[in-house]
Amino acid sequence: MKKQYIHFIVFICILLISIGSLHNPFTNEYVQGLKERTEAVPVSSKGDQLLNEIEKRAIEYNIPAEDAKIDPVWKATPGLNGLEVDIKASYEKMKKDGVFNESKLVYKQLPPKVHLDELPSSAIYRGNPNKPVVSFLINVAWGNEYIPDMLETLKKHNVKATFFLEGRWVKEHPDLAKMIADAGHEIGNHSYTHPNMKTLSADLVREELIKTNQVIEAATGKQPTLFAPPSGNYRDEVVKISDELGMKTIMWSVDTIDWQRPQPHILVQRVMGKVHPGAMVLMHPTSPTAQSLERLILSIKQKNLEIDNVSTLLSEERIILKKK
Repeated sequence: MKKQYIHFIVFICILLISIGSLHNPFTNEYVQGLKERTEAVPVSSKGDQLLNEIEKRAIEYNIPAEDAKIDPVWKATPGLNGLEVDIKASYEKMKKDGVFNESKLVYKQLPPKVHLDELPSSAIYRGNPNKPVVSFLINVAWGNEYIPDMLETLKKHNVKATFFLEGRWVKEHPDLAKMIADAGHEIGNHSYTHPNMKTLSADLVREELIKTNQVIEAATGKQPTLFAPPSGNYRDEVVKISDELGMKTIMWSVDTIDWQRPQPHILVQRVMGKVHPGAMVLMHPTSPTAQSLERLILSIKQKNLEIDNVSTLLSEERIILKKK
């Protein structure tokens, strides 16, 4: 009887220990499970005020993408990426201080639905008006003596331009063409003999463009993807032929009229009175342009505008400038 009583007591103890382990919040299994569930919960659900504020305020800073379009006045207009706050990355940059800081927001760029290459062939007069970038279009068929000084000024201010070279000029001055390309500037096609492309036959248009591309590639190793019609003369067929040859037709929205040899300060006033985000500024290697180029660069940058080549201007990448 005594032996049976002892067995009963042992059984009861084992039973109580088993039941206790199921409810004991300090058992290893329970603690591990609680840890795993806690780690799986987002920081925001644990009442983190900083993350909550970033999530709420992100909407204020998000900007929708802009599709490329054919504008009735400005013709083909490139699209622009949208911006969306990267909440996780922004939180990581702010969590050390524990307070919301607009300057530490991290963004993701979202592409538009319609791209420039998807539009019907059309000339381009400017970049997207919401992109704070300006491009210098330097058409070269003469003015050799001013090119070295202009290149030096551009280098001094870390500015990349797009030089549209006449094919006949490149054939006569391959060293200068290579100097421009080696300086990191973009090279475009400016026809071979500087004809009126608007009245030239389709066959001759094609010949002008192909021949120019060939001499440019031979001298610089660069294959042009941009074409600037001499004197801005073109017709729709010219744009289509250029497009078939893999080149966009580039016009301008601001003209220095430097071929009239204005005083340098007049040239600067003329440009600064019309410059805008997305502007394409037409110029040539002339004395007033060479003399005014530095002042022009500084004046444009003071307007919180970047200066870069045409391809960069036409890209969908959104430039985020720091507020001054």
